[in-house]
Amino acid sequence: MESAPSRTAMFAAVSRGLFRLENASPWVLDDVLALVLVGPVWQQLRDRFDPMFPRQVVRESRAAVCTRSRYAEDRLAAGAFTQYVILGAGLDSFAWRRPDLLGPLTVFEVDHPASQAWKLERVTELGLLQSDSQIFVPVDFEAGPVEDALGPAGFDWAQPTMFCWTGVAPYLTAQAIESGLRTIAAAAPGSEVVFSYRPEDSALDDVGTEFARIYTPIAASVGEPLQPGWPVSVIERLISRCGLKVMDHPTRADLEQRYFAGRTDGLRPYTFETLVAARVI
Repeated sequence: MESAPSRTAMFAAVSRGLFRLENASPWVLDDVLALVLVGPVWQQLRDRFDPMFPRQVVRESRAAVCTRSRYAEDRLAAGAFTQYVILGAGLDSFAWRRPDLLGPLTVFEVDHPASQAWKLERVTELGLLQSDSQIFVPVDFEAGPVEDALGPAGFDWAQPTMFCWTGVAPYLTAQAIESGLRTIAAAAPGSEVVFSYRPEDSALDDVGTEFARIYTPIAASVGEPLQPGWPVSVIERLISRCGLKVMDHPTRADLEQRYFAGRTDGLRPYTFETLVAARVI
């Protein structure tokens, strides 16, 4: 990770792109740029890693990656936010996918310097237009406070902000997670964060357990080892201790009802990752 783009960010983008190719509409998230941003290597990643997982694990993991992005964007659209901070942005294509939500919104994409530099190279190669309201902020979450980078980038701590912090915490230490939540809690009252974390192993179903068994050594092999999971009560106490109030902590059944109701293909998100929305009080 120190000198190369995040492989797990690539995995997530490939999942978002293949979700719309492999499943019937309506899609939870229609990310037409995901595979384009990854480039031709997406086929190599798919061909190398898909055979390692049972088909149902692949389907549910891709559904979950799309669900977490959709959930965050729904919270964003429902609020009166003027700033959107994507922590660990990876190859997120929000600024190009959702021009309807941009308007007066300023988008801050925060990510590891190596991953962000690679993404910007791809953006330039593809000729994707960058808006003045799209700001790239390089940060190593384990090395220093996020606020030290956000301020110089033009972030206004007095403005209501939505923070999206999904797909990142499973790779961070408890200390780094608490630091990130405390930083978010310093934003203007009414600001929110959509946060995803790895639940404790006992909360996983068979698909989630199988995903963890197979994926854990893969993540470690690319230099992004997974951290232990969290019990619901412990993560909620941490969020509260950091100065935030839990607003929504959906179960897998809740997400199925919101985003997959009426489907006949049995599609649903896996249990390996849990979403929670919290507000600055």
